[in-house]
Amino acid sequence: MHEVTSVAREAGAGGGGERARRPTGSSLVWAVGLPVAGVLAGVVAQYPYGMWVGVVLGLAVAATTAVVAGGVWHRAWAATFASFAVLALPFFAGPAFYATYAQQAGERVPAVITGTGERQGVKKSAKLSVCRVVEASGAVREVSEQSNCQGQFAAGERVVLFEDPLGALDPWIEAEPGERGVDTVGLGVTAGLFLVAGSALFCAGQRRRSVGVGTYSRR
Repeated sequence: MHEVTSVAREAGAGGGGERARRPTGSSLVWAVGLPVAGVLAGVVAQYPYGMWVGVVLGLAVAATTAVVAGGVWHRAWAATFASFAVLALPFFAGPAFYATYAQQAGERVPAVITGTGERQGVKKSAKLSVCRVVEASGAVREVSEQSNCQGQFAAGERVVLFEDPLGALDPWIEAEPGERGVDTVGLGVTAGLFLVAGSALFCAGQRRRSVGVGTYSRR
C-alpha cells in the first residue's frame, strides 16, 4: 500500500502555510547587490576590450535575478520586472558613467576634426561612426562612436577632448567650447531602472514563498 503525505515547508513560527517569514536583511542584500552588479557590468563594458566581459556579466546578473526571484522565492511578477530592469541597466548606466566621469574629471584638450567616416562594427551589417582629430600638440587619433562621435561633427570643426586622467578610457569628444556637464537623462534612467529592480526584488524577498513537496512512503 502506497501512502502519500504532503509536507509544506514553513520558515516562520506559526507561519501561514506557503508564506515564509520575512528576512529583511537577505532581501535587502539581493535588492541592492544585483542592481549594483548590473551597473558594474555597464561600466566594465565602456573600457577597451571590456565589452564582452560586460555583456557576459550583465547576462549572468539577469539570469541570477530570474532564478532568485522566480525559482527560489516563487514570485514570477517580481522576477519579470526585476530581470528586465537589471538587463537594461548596463545599457544606460555604462554610457552615463562614461560621459559624466570624462567631462567632470577629464583633462580638456583642444582638437580639430580632420575627417569623419564609418568603420565595421561587430556585426557585418553594423556601421559605426568614427572621427579623426588632430590635437594642438600635433597628435592624430581616432575617436569612436562610443566616445560621442555620432556623425554630428564636420571636417575642420573645433572640438574638445576630455582625456581620462587614469588613461584607461578613450577620450570623450564635445564641440567647442566643450563645457563640463552631467548626463542627467542617462543617470535619471539608470536611477529609475535601479529603483524598479531593487523594489521588485525587495518585495519578492519579503513575500517569498515555499512550495509543498510530496513525500512518498511504502508500507
